[in-house]
Parts: sequence; C-alpha cells; structure tokens
Amino acid sequence: DGKKKFDKESEKYYSILEKHLNLSAKKKESHLQDADTQIDREHQNFYEASLEYVFKIQEVQEKKKFEFVEPLLAFLQGLFTFYHEGYELAQEFAPYKQQLQFNLQNTRNNFESTRQEVERLMQRMKSANQDYRPPSQWTMEGYLYVQEKRPLGFTWVKHYCTYDKGTKTFTMSIAETKSGGKVNGLVTSSPEMFKLKSCIRRKTDSIDKRFCFDIEVFERPGIITLQAFSESNRKLWLEAMDGKEPVRIFFVFSFNIIICFLFFIVFLNEAGFNFVRKCIHAVETRGITILGLYRIGGVNSKVQKLMNTIFSPKSPPDMDIDMELWDNKTITSGLKNYLRCLSEPLMTFKLHKDFIVAVKSDDQNYRVEAVHALVHKLPEKNREMLDILIKHLVKVSLHSQQNLMTVSNLGVIFGPTLMRAQEETVAAMMNIKFQNIVVEILIEHYEKIFHTAPDPNIPLPQPQSRSSSRRTRAICLSTGSRKPKGRYTPCLADPDSDSYSSSPDSTPMGSIESLSSHSSEQNSTTKCTPSQLREKSGGIPWIASPPSSNGQKSSGLWTTSPESSSKEDATKTDVESDCQSVASVTGPDNASSPTDLTKKSSYSLSGLKRQAKAMYSCKAEHSHELSFPQGAIFSNVYPSVEPGWLKATYEGKTGLVPENYVVFL
Repeated sequence: DGKKKFDKESEKYYSILEKHLNLSAKKKESHLQDADTQIDREHQNFYEASLEYVFKIQEVQEKKKFEFVEPLLAFLQGLFTFYHEGYELAQEFAPYKQQLQFNLQNTRNNFESTRQEVERLMQRMKSANQDYRPPSQWTMEGYLYVQEKRPLGFTWVKHYCTYDKGTKTFTMSIAETKSGGKVNGLVTSSPEMFKLKSCIRRKTDSIDKRFCFDIEVFERPGIITLQAFSESNRKLWLEAMDGKEPVRIFFVFSFNIIICFLFFIVFLNEAGFNFVRKCIHAVETRGITILGLYRIGGVNSKVQKLMNTIFSPKSPPDMDIDMELWDNKTITSGLKNYLRCLSEPLMTFKLHKDFIVAVKSDDQNYRVEAVHALVHKLPEKNREMLDILIKHLVKVSLHSQQNLMTVSNLGVIFGPTLMRAQEETVAAMMNIKFQNIVVEILIEHYEKIFHTAPDPNIPLPQPQSRSSSRRTRAICLSTGSRKPKGRYTPCLADPDSDSYSSSPDSTPMGSIESLSSHSSEQNSTTKCTPSQLREKSGGIPWIASPPSSNGQKSSGLWTTSPESSSKEDATKTDVESDCQSVASVTGPDNASSPTDLTKKSSYSLSGLKRQAKAMYSCKAEHSHELSFPQGAIFSNVYPSVEPGWLKATYEGKTGLVPENYVVFL
C-alpha cells in the first residue's frame, strides 16, 4: 500500500511539475502565484509519501529479523514437546535456544529504539527547509531540464546534473521518468562531462520558460539553456557556478525613423488592403504552423524588395504575391512593416491613451467592454483592417502548439506595431506592456468585439492630463562612477539582417533595468502642487545628446560592454523586440550638468523630511530598496545621493524608493 501511494504521488507530482514548467512566463502574476502554490502543495504531498514509503521499507526489513525466526522457534518447541523421543535433543538444544531468546529480545528492543529514531528524523525532515542541501562531494547537484534542438523545434529533456566548483566540471546524465512508477528519475545513461566557461541568468522576456539560465562550456559551441525546478533552486545553481546577471543593450531611438528608414510611409488604401489579404492568405495556406511565426524576421534586403515591388507607383493595386519567390519570413516581415509604416497607426493616435487607460483598469470585464467600445470608435477603414488582421491572429494562436505563438506572444509582437504613441516619451515606453494587453484582448474576444455592437452604457475611459509636465530622470542602481556625458553612436542596420547593432565604443552607462521591472498595473492619478512640480523637474545630468545642425533632436544609444552583454538578445531579429527594451528617453532639452543636479536634487528642502504616498506598486530587486504596494505611505522621505531615488521609511524599514513612483503629501 505504501509503494502504491508513493507511485501514485510520484506520477501525479511529475505530471503537475511538467505542466508547471511549461507554464508561460507571460501569464498574470496572480496565475503564476496560484501555480507556484499548487506545485508547492503537490511537492509536499510527494515529499511526505516518499518519507512514509522509506519508513515502511525500513520497518519491514527490521521485522524480518525476528518475525521469521520467532515462529520457527515456536514450531521447534512444539515439535520437541510432541516427540518424547526428542527429549535428549531438546536438552542438547537448550543453551542455543536460550541464547536465541536473548538475541531476539535484543533485536526487538533495537527495533523499537531505531523505529523511534527514524520517526523523529522523518518529522525533522518534514519541518526542515525544502531548499536545504545536505553535504555532498559536489558543489551542487540535482535535476535540471536541458533545452535540446530537434528537427521541428526544441524540446526539454530532464537530466541529473552535478557541478564541482574546484575543477569547474559540469556533468549531466539523462534521467528517465516513466509512468506507473516503474522508473522514477533513474539515471540510465553515462554522464556527459564539460568544463564550465561561463554562466548567465536567463531573463524571462527572452524565453517562454521560467527559472532558466545559460551556460557556456569549452567542449561544445554555443550556449546550453537549463531550467531549474524553482527560483530558489536556480539561485543555488547560479551561486555554485558564479553566475552573472544578464546585461541588456538599451536603445533610445525614434520608432518611425528606424522602422521606416529602409522603406517608406504607406497608407490605408486599396493596395494596402490587397497586400494584407494576400500576405494572410499566403501564411494561412502554407506556413501557419511554422515555429516562431511573426517572431522570426526575414532578411531586410528581401523585405525591402517585396515592399518596393508591391507599393511601386507602377504596380497595380491588386498585384499578386508570388509564393514561390517570397519565403514565409519575408511575407510576415513585409506585413508587419506595412503596418508599422502607416502614416498613422491602425488604432490611431487619437484613441491611443483611451486604450491604455482602459486596460489599466482592475475590472477584467470593464477592460473588455471598454476596448469593445473604443474599437467601434475607430474610422471605418481602420476597423475593417483591424478585423482582417485580428481574425488572422486568432487562427495563428489556435496553432500555438506547433508555432509557439500564443496570444501573449502575438500581443508582444503586434502591440507596438498597432498602437505606437505619437510622442516617444518615457510614459509611452512604460506603456508598451499595456499595448500588448490590448492586442491580447482583441484576439481573445474577437467574435464579441468585431461582430456585436458595444454596450452604450459602458463609460469610456478618460485619460487624465497633468497640469505640468514632469521630466523623468533615469533610475540607476550602479555604484560605480558615472561619466557626465556619453558619446552616442547611431543605430546601424545590416543590409542582410533584421538585427541592429551599435559601435562598441559607446560609453557604458548604469543599469536602468529596475525601472521597467516595477509593476504599474494599478492606474492612479496624482495631483501635484506647483512646489512639488518644481521639486520633480530635475534633468538627467549624465546623459546628453547635442542637437544636430538643423536644430532637431538627434537619436541616442545606450549600450554596454559587448563582452558583458547577455547572449539572449542575439537571437532577436525584429525591431519590435529592441523597442521593448527601452527604459527611458532623454534629449538636449532636459540635459543638465552634474552641478545642476546637485542643486535640483536638494528640492529646496535641505534638512526637511516629509511624507509621501506610492502611486504604483514596486518590488525591490536589491537589498537596499523597498518593496511596497500602491497607496503605501512613507515617512522620513528625503532626497538620496542616488539620482532618481528617494530615501524613505516604510513599515519600520528604511531604503530607496523610485522618485517617479511617489507623490509628496
């Protein structure tokens, strides 16, 4: 019975674990938390069943020592009593019988004490920390899922891995998990041995899996992507392997200039409708199940040639697309570039803020109803084109098992394409994720939004305008010295690739990753007094972009050292993947010297500590930062020496909070 329970719990746990590890990182935080809670509960059940099974095995083994011999002794005693002829033999056997009785009594006593000790050990193990790692000859060991390439994509195979920090030796062996409990994590193959070169944590926005990290070894080219069972397990592996945090290259550029530099401005006309329909027909006919559809871009030169052929003034409006001449990646990239290069985005500049405010609502039903109503406020041609496109994306998402393009992934790709902001401000960059949510809602509720009339009683969102603009300064967590100015290198495009690169001579800047990682799901409106607006109007002293000769603002580029950049970004081939890495924007109008920053950061409140309220929720990424929910009240708030940050006290703990996340009371 104990083995059956153990086998049942094993199969159930590994099944749920597989589902948990395949859970998309794009899911909502609440959904991920529920999934984590469920896997913890199932892991606890599996853990207890395993311990009870081991305890039963030990109990059976110990009982064998007396439960077999004791009946035999009773049988012999009866035999000697029954057979009088065996009296002499019984007398001769008496000393051995007496010694055997003593041994049996000692064995029984030993069993009781051992049983109690094992039971206490089992209780201690149940109450101990699950992440506790007992002493071992290896620096780190355990199960990991390894990403392996297959002819039709990638698969994740479970391996038992060990790592020795002294020799930097990493070994992994395939561990098979079969149904029915016949083989549970049994290592059946000889281990592969590698010498570790480097280890880098994998960002969740670069892969549709959680708890991943990349390693490089001397014996195999390229990277090996591994997946741990949990975040704490990944941290243990990273600590053992001296893992590093990924460094992202940040681009600051004009979206329209970069996208349409190779092409030209197009319009929502008959030729455009015909082109979109022909592209969709080609994709649905021959390539709707292709892995990475719309995510993997085509070669720029081919895409440009396709666009020139279709939209040439000499071309007829109903020109067909030669499916033998153009491959699937070129057609999908052409479709995306047509939508990007429209003179106005498909969902219009006028309704851009309304869509953003709608999806920031906490009420899920209101989100759908508000987006439904706003879609029907679009111009007729825009709504017709959006209907054609979203209908196609619904079909693409239905084949997500083959092409891996889930609704969430399609939202990431088409959000910035369909809903670019009229001005590329910091707020616009921070709203990219809400653009993605709008597209997700359109795909998930296509029938309702496009084929039914909206509810006239639904109040439309009203974007709140601020009385005065607030300049945003970059949030930097680096502790090293900062250079007051940086030399900017224009963004360069390889004529045969969709990837964009920059000169490695750019000045390294501090990380601004934490700005984009804070949650701003909660929508709140803050009214600032004139004095508070003056306090928050400081510029960014260490980033400056000199104006060009014609008086226009020039584009700038933030970059890091090529040696320290994460290799996860090397596979991104579409411009929209670069756009989502933008964390802040600056120009010559808000540039100032380091001396000016010192003056502005004083807030004219030298020595005065105030109270402040959180406009958004925030999760700390470093020990010296504070985590807090929306609406949190801070005390003893005063400027920090770290630009863009304030020092504050919350729930008895003092630390740093982002300046643009709070408003003074």
